[in-house]
Amino acid sequence: MLVVIIIVILTLVIGAILFFIIKSILMPKKVESIPKLLRQGKTQNAIKIAKQLLAKDQKNYMAHYFLGKAYLKENKNELALIEYRLVDQNALFGEGINELDFRKEYAVLLMDKKQQNEALKNYLLLTKLEPRNAENFFQIGRIYEENNRYDQALGFMQKAAMLDKKHARAHAEIGLMLYRTKQFVEAKKEIDMALHLSPETYSSYYYLGKILKDAKDIPGAIKAFEKAQRDPEFKQKAIIEHGSCYMMVGRFDNAMVDFQRAIELDRDNSIPETLYARYFLATCYEKARKLDKAIEQWEFIYKRNKAFRDVSAKLSEYKDLQANDYLKDYLTCGNDEFSMICQNAVTKGLKLQVLNTESQKWGCQLTAVDKKDESWMSIRKQVLFIRFYREPDPIEDGQVREALDLMKTQGAIKGYLFSSSGFTNTAKRAAENRPAELIEKAKLEKVLSTAGGE
Repeated sequence: MLVVIIIVILTLVIGAILFFIIKSILMPKKVESIPKLLRQGKTQNAIKIAKQLLAKDQKNYMAHYFLGKAYLKENKNELALIEYRLVDQNALFGEGINELDFRKEYAVLLMDKKQQNEALKNYLLLTKLEPRNAENFFQIGRIYEENNRYDQALGFMQKAAMLDKKHARAHAEIGLMLYRTKQFVEAKKEIDMALHLSPETYSSYYYLGKILKDAKDIPGAIKAFEKAQRDPEFKQKAIIEHGSCYMMVGRFDNAMVDFQRAIELDRDNSIPETLYARYFLATCYEKARKLDKAIEQWEFIYKRNKAFRDVSAKLSEYKDLQANDYLKDYLTCGNDEFSMICQNAVTKGLKLQVLNTESQKWGCQLTAVDKKDESWMSIRKQVLFIRFYREPDPIEDGQVREALDLMKTQGAIKGYLFSSSGFTNTAKRAAENRPAELIEKAKLEKVLSTAGGE
């Protein structure tokens, strides 16, 4: 009986020992089987095994890591980020997880999810783990640059270029930053170096385009931005800049095509640059007097970002268009109809007799006399000089001075300058003590309404 008891006890002890030995041998092999499955493209099997392991032990950070890698291969980046964050916060690197590989993957994932501060921490750690790798310094420079910390950005970009003298993008970024600080000669050298090193690195043409655009070399900038569009990362930015070049030379139809293309590239409306494309498109519509379409773009932007540029002011400026058909017609009609509106405003709103009408790119210019003046048909006419501006921006002092000088040469005794967008303070000072009255939108609306009501 004693022998049987001893045999049973020994059997149990040996069984327990064998269980723990088998568990310690087989379980790691099960974890280590996941990378092989990932290499074979069997991501679903890898995910299944990782989840089984984690169901038994949530602190198995190797399983978390490989689960994250599997999610990355499945393009499930949100889920991958959760797993990588757990590894970052808890894992002891070196125990089956290579920190260098992990940091590289985690940093790219964080950049993809626009979590730049966390990405920056990882790239800074990578510069310690891999101090001769120029790409880590380049990525840090990019993050600092995007956050407008140009001094730090320049230092890291220069370090990247020093470690890898053939790093074309680093030279291009350095060139742009030097240009911003008006170091033009050095900037040009860096851009030329970037293009010499890699003519096929099309992002360099984006920076060249920025420099040429600021230097007012619009044809050169347009060509550079066309080449930059071949880079997927810079495509939308390059298209927007391409359109802005056309805006600078008044080719608004061409610009609108570009901005529409840029908007269509971002179907989710998730890229910040898309708001700029919409804003510039609205500006083109405004210049083309397509105000309904401009307002549509401004309203879209306002819903996304109420503080974006002067969108709020634009919406406020045009909010009364629907309530005042006369003002809407004034701002949106074609040139021929606009001339008729201005003549009608003079004859019915101001009670004057029109002598001459000239269409101008900014609006309409007229001369007139008082109907009550019996001498208006005589040789010595008491001529009045009248301008109607419908420019989207307030009228500047230079435009007012030019009008006053022309009024004088035409022998006009007084001038009336109407503007739907108002006048700058310097313009108002230019008209002080001069025989001209500056008339802003409120009074313009009243004159138009009076003329339309008769």
